[in-house]
This record gives sequence, structure tokens and C-alpha cells, in this order.
Amino acid sequence: MKTEWLLPPAQRTLPALLRRQASRFGERPCVALPGGEWRHGELATVAARRAGALQAAGVQRGDRVAVMCGNRAEFLETVLACGWMGAVAVPVNSASMGPQIEYLLADSGARLLVMENLFVERLRMADLDRTTLESVWVVGEGSSAAGGIEARVRLHAWPAPGEAVEAADVLPSDTLAILYTSGTTGPSKGVLCPHAQYYWWGVHSADVLDLRGDDVLCTTLPLFHVNALNTFAQASVTGCRVQFLEKFSASGFWPAMADSGATVVYLLGAMVPILLAQAPGPAERAHRVRLGLGPGVPEAAGTAFRERTGVPLLEGYGSTETNFVIATRPDSPRQGVMGWVRAGFDARVVDEADNELPPGEAGELVLRADAPFAFATGYFGQPGKTVEAWRNLWFHTGDRVVRDADGAFRFVDRIKDAIRRRGENISSWEVEQVLTMHPAVGAAAVYPVRSELAEDEVMAAVTAREGAMLAPAELAAFCEGRLPRFAIPRFIDIVAELPRTENGKVQKYKLRERGIPPGCWDRGARA
Repeated sequence: MKTEWLLPPAQRTLPALLRRQASRFGERPCVALPGGEWRHGELATVAARRAGALQAAGVQRGDRVAVMCGNRAEFLETVLACGWMGAVAVPVNSASMGPQIEYLLADSGARLLVMENLFVERLRMADLDRTTLESVWVVGEGSSAAGGIEARVRLHAWPAPGEAVEAADVLPSDTLAILYTSGTTGPSKGVLCPHAQYYWWGVHSADVLDLRGDDVLCTTLPLFHVNALNTFAQASVTGCRVQFLEKFSASGFWPAMADSGATVVYLLGAMVPILLAQAPGPAERAHRVRLGLGPGVPEAAGTAFRERTGVPLLEGYGSTETNFVIATRPDSPRQGVMGWVRAGFDARVVDEADNELPPGEAGELVLRADAPFAFATGYFGQPGKTVEAWRNLWFHTGDRVVRDADGAFRFVDRIKDAIRRRGENISSWEVEQVLTMHPAVGAAAVYPVRSELAEDEVMAAVTAREGAMLAPAELAAFCEGRLPRFAIPRFIDIVAELPRTENGKVQKYKLRERGIPPGCWDRGARA
């Protein structure tokens, strides 16, 4: 780890990081994304002036500001401004529909929402009277198609920057953002991400990737995810440049890498098989990319990717609650594993009573950081969930892994009842809530089944109410507009009853073991 990346403990905050990069990297290009591009030396002023606009709108230190945009300048401005003034950014998944938006607004207590124009119509499906929302700053040109919404909240066009304000005296332990992550037995939880965690994400990721000041980082991942925000942190720490693209396109991926001059790319596990499914062509080699970060990529796919494109992929493990704790490197003794625990962190494999297991035995991965506030500080408004997850002073990941004799960690499966599809975390509980809203549904159990892309597909086992007729296609159509598209079940199985314990709890492990039964309705086959 390069010593020039390290800041004194009291300076591990976003304002200190912005001031440092302005003084050290000044005129170097820093970030480009739709709607804006800035040099390192400009970002402190950008944050200070947008913070001035937030203050003029009544936002104070500690207030939550929700933001729902694509990868565009206004998103990043809002996050930087919140960090500058001591407010808290609340990124919202751009695929969220009315019920999910309502929940996040109500749970976070946000009074201001920064929202891209094309999403405003979704507010019509949210009961805003159950939230604290007062105002919406609408980003983008054209009509918002928001008839009726202005009777409940005030809509304003994205305002001009305000007068620059002084940075708040934020502490490394202060919350920079609340990032919502999939719930397992309930709704999504808001992860309290402090300033120091954001800083350490940048430092540890830059170290794994061996970043240099002349690197160009390029990602299609959305800014509402920790991995994309982390990419910007890497640029802030190292002085390199980052290019955010609007979205992932398999056919346009390599031309985009060439156009951006990218040297480091960021991929999710499902993206690599999709890229490999494209017809080979010269564009796969006509680029400057030297390295990719691809957590969750199957070993065979990673090998094929390197052979075709010349780009080696690094593995790793982290989460919204933790940091870049486990990773491989180009010189690692072997690939096809999650990696080895990094300096500054501890990792163990434990049984159900938190007793450490010997190498070769599968158990839950638990993590701990040496530096203060390198991990999240808990779940917003959920002290019980916080204590449960951080019990015995270790963060419990809910993932089952094996530690080999050489110290490498291998992923086995998820202990938690959550689903990951195309890089998105899906709460089975939230999908079940929508399914059971259908008048013909008696009960529903949602669980993951493996897909051809080495990630999860969403499957639902559903019982019909007595005397009701229930068609899978009708149920899938019912989910449209009520769930993000990625969360709509691909497989729907109408069953007579769900397997349950004596106390009535659904035994999902039996459903997972059953897999996809013959003749099961498949939405993918009808797309």
C-alpha cells in the first residue's frame, strides 16, 4: 500500500479527501459522466456550491437527501455536496418502482429527493403521505408526466449551484451515505456508511488493482451501488481518472473501452459470460485495458476471457457493510478462489455458535477491520439487526465459505435468504409481498435457482387461494410495475402446498433442493 495514499485518522473524510486531491492533483482530469466532467482541483468547489444550494433549500447537517438518477453528473454532485456539508446521501436503485421508493423514503426520513425526469412518474404508485418527502428536484429536460404528484410534494427543476459554503467539521465516524441492501426476512436495510469507510474503500481497492496516476478507470456499474462510488474514491485517492458510462452494452462494451482509453475495468460475474457469448472480433483486443475486477466470475469464464481479450480478471470479496477484505492479485499463487485476506482485516470461518472451524470445513464467513470505521456502523433505525450482524465483535456476512490450507477462501453458497441476479441483490421477502397482493394467491415462497450465467434466477413457488384460478403468466404480468424488472420471478411453479415446519415456517431449503421441476413456467422462454 502506497504511503502517499494514507491520511491521518482525523482526515479520513470526504471534505479532507476533496481538498487533498485539489492540492495534489489540481489540473488532472478526474471524472467524466453524462452531464459533466471535472478536474481534481474543481471538485471541492463543486461540492461546496451544490451544498450551498442544498442549504438554501433547507437541508441541514444530518438530514437525509435521497437521489434517484442514472450515471450522471447530478448524482455525483449530490453525494459530494452531502458529504461536504455533513448531510447524508440516500442513493435509490434506479429500477425501484413505487412501493420500493415509498419504503426507502419513509424509512430514511428524506425530505428532499433528487430524481431524474424519466423516473418521476413512478411516484404516482407511491403513497407519499406515508413519507416525510417535501420536495423533488427534477433532473433532465422535458415533461415529467407527473400529473397529480404536485398536490403532495413540490417539484422543482434542478437548481443552479449556490454560494459556496465552508465544509462541515465532519468526523470519520459520521455517516456519509445510507445504502440500502437486500433484506432477508424483511424489507431492505439501510447500511450506515461512514466517511472513513468510503476512504478505505478507495485505498484498499487501489492497492489491489495497483493503480497509478495515469490509469483510466471505466465502469458501467450504477452509482447507487457501493462498487461505483468506490471507483470514484479510487480516483480521489490516486489522482487517476474515472469514466462512468450510462449502462452496460455487450455489443458496445469494447468500443466504449477503446473510446474512453480505459486501462482498468469493473465487471460483475454475469457480465463476463454475456461478453463471451458475443461473436469474437478485433474490438476485443483493440483497447488499452490492462486489468479487470470481476468478483464472482467462474474460473473457466475468467480464463476464456483472458485468452480472448488479453485482460486478466481479479477476484475479491466485499460488501456494503464491509470493505475490500479478500482479494486475488495478478501474482497470486492460484486463481479460481475468492482470494486471501488483506492486511488490515481479519477473516474467520465459524460454525453456528461462532466457533472457528479448521481449514477445509465450510462455515459462515465473519470479518473484522483493524482501522476504526473501515466498516459500516450498523443498520439505520434497526439496532436489533445491527447487534445480530455484528455479534461477538465480528461482522457476520451470511455467506458460507471454506478456507483452504494455503489461506485462500472459496465461496460455497449463501446462508441468507437473499437472491443475486445480474449483479442486483433481491429481497425474497419483498418479492413475496408483491406476489401475495394478487387476489388469487394464497401463499408464495421466493428463492434462488442457478442460471446459465453462474448467478441466481428468481423462482417462486405459489399456492392458489381456494377456488381461485391462477396462471403463471398472469402473475408475472401482475408484477410488472410493482417490482423492478430484475426482481420479477423467471420461474413460477403453482403448487398445492408449500413445505413447512411444525410452527408454520416455509422450508425453503426443500424448495431449493427440488430445483426447477419439469414443465415449470419459464418467463425467459417467453421473452
